[in-house]
Amino acid sequence: MKLKKAQTIAFLLSAILLLSFTAAHKFYVSVTNVVYSEKNNSFQITSRVFIDDLENVLMERYGVKTSLATPEESETANFYIEKYLKTKFLVELDGETVPYVFLGKKYENDVVVFYMEIENVDLEIVKTMVVQNEVLTDLFDEQQNIVHVKWKGNKKSFVLVRENNKGMLNL
Repeated sequence: MKLKKAQTIAFLLSAILLLSFTAAHKFYVSVTNVVYSEKNNSFQITSRVFIDDLENVLMERYGVKTSLATPEESETANFYIEKYLKTKFLVELDGETVPYVFLGKKYENDVVVFYMEIENVDLEIVKTMVVQNEVLTDLFDEQQNIVHVKWKGNKKSFVLVRENNKGMLNL
């Protein structure tokens, strides 16, 4: 009886020790805000992505080491970031893919914030918008891309994943 009790205690202690050294599973998420500026007649876009995840996808996709947010940051980092975004983040207005300008980036702790803009948008004419966000879904199955769209007092949010990568709304 004492042996069985000792084995049970040993098992429980082993389980606790093993679980305490197991790393928590990382949460793969990005957040993108698309806001219509009536003053500028444009959609202003900010997107937040974890730096290490972006570096990993740029290395895997293009074979470049960017060293983001460090003094050794690659001079070509913005080129590859913009190239990646243009293939993974798309916006359609009334069924037509519209170009956006990549304005730049900044770093906030372990996150990179991208700034983009879709210029010359007349919401009196435009009726529908589709946002496709596949950022990092090619690297992480669990990636979730949250998109918030705000225009003329309205707000719509989407959680986009690999299998459901588009959100549509009527403007």
